[in-house]
Amino acid sequence: MPLTEQVTDAHLERLALERVVPALLSHGFCWVDGLLGEAAGDAVLDQVQQLHRAGALHDGRLAGSVLGVQLRRGRGDKVAWVSGAERGCEAIGFLLTLIDKMISVCASRLGGKEIRARSKAMVACYPGNGAGYVKHVDNPNGDGRVLTCTYYLNKNWNAEEHGGLLRIFPEGKSYVTDVHPLFDRLLVFWSDRRNPHEVQPSFSTRYAVTVWYFDSEERAAARRRFKDLQGKQLGLMMRRRLHRCRGRGAPHPPSLRPPSSMDDPLAMRSRD
Repeated sequence: MPLTEQVTDAHLERLALERVVPALLSHGFCWVDGLLGEAAGDAVLDQVQQLHRAGALHDGRLAGSVLGVQLRRGRGDKVAWVSGAERGCEAIGFLLTLIDKMISVCASRLGGKEIRARSKAMVACYPGNGAGYVKHVDNPNGDGRVLTCTYYLNKNWNAEEHGGLLRIFPEGKSYVTDVHPLFDRLLVFWSDRRNPHEVQPSFSTRYAVTVWYFDSEERAAARRRFKDLQGKQLGLMMRRRLHRCRGRGAPHPPSLRPPSSMDDPLAMRSRD
């Protein structure tokens, strides 16, 4: 699917250097309007709506959920994880490529962060029934996520009627910042405890596409912790099964395999 509108690398570089980097360093967040333009934005919206109509979106889980524990209360959106390379996701892939280019310019100017990879894209829909997302931090425990980038797809959005504001509670500040989820708006903010935020109840269908960029050193440390935790859990499972087998007089415990690894939507994806 050809996208006729052109967003030049020079334009993305100017956005990064003149707006995104200064705002992140001074305020911790930034948004850019008109990122793709009408035609390309419409193409992304159309593909997101197609995913929704096809039933590809499923209940999201709360930030901080681990090891397959689906914590749902407090979050009302439905999500799908895509790479942008899937058939029918070409426009989403185009969007991700542009965000990658912009963040690559920012990466070396954000205080020594080693930003070399990102997650898959989370396509999210709040279905307009008053669903929202309680106040939370994307990365409260050092999982490697350093930047959150959310692209909004909602035309003619009126917060007084539709709700759905993203409210940021900047750490240590006496004020809050409300971000309207307007069509063709990209929001970028630090993913850690500097930016607790919530999605207020939405009373109209609300779409967004979000990706997270990783600090490579923090992400590697998080993966080591996760691997250690899996090993401890597997050892505990083996001891429990051995104890049960001995209680039944069985000569040998049944064979054990490690729990199957989850499809990790936050798996590192090279920006190259």
